[in-house]
Amino acid sequence: MRYDLQIIASWIEAGSRVIDLGCGEGNLLKYLISHKQVVGTGIERNEAKVADCIAKGLSVLQGDINEEVLDYPDDSFDYVILSQTLQQVYEPDTLIRYMLRIGKRGIVSFPNFSHWGPRLQLLLSGYAPVTKQLPYEWYNTPNIRVITIKDFRKFIREVGFNILKEVAIDTQAEDRYGKAIKVFPNLRATYGIFLIGNGT
Repeated sequence: MRYDLQIIASWIEAGSRVIDLGCGEGNLLKYLISHKQVVGTGIERNEAKVADCIAKGLSVLQGDINEEVLDYPDDSFDYVILSQTLQQVYEPDTLIRYMLRIGKRGIVSFPNFSHWGPRLQLLLSGYAPVTKQLPYEWYNTPNIRVITIKDFRKFIREVGFNILKEVAIDTQAEDRYGKAIKVFPNLRATYGIFLIGNGT
């Protein structure tokens, strides 16, 4: 399992109610159900990935997360996870509000665009950066936002929520391994991971 997903899993209490928005092939959900006995579900747009989830015995709905979250009542979940998906969302402030309406806590992770690698690529080549964390060309990327760790901290304050926990990580070996970055995280981390909520 990817290193960022290992950290997210470590933050979730056993037996919690969890929904994973943009759950991909369901690796995190499968782990949480097997190891933490969560009551878990997911939403995923990609039909083939939904089929993978169902083959793993997971309860996953195919659809647009921005629309499907509207169908859930308030406080349906203990945790709402948005892992490496925020950069593909058209209205991030609206989605974050929905997340914290249907869940007590939100966990958000994203590639940190201000990592020194993309910065250096842009400076030296003059082209839009392509990295392991941001592997697409500008014209075929599903990512419509570029987010930095500093940007996200500011954004959460502006939309009126609180950061309850955060970690910046640097990853290797196709993101399977990594370490927490405490010094200059906005420059040195490949991903940011945040636990957010309405209160402290």
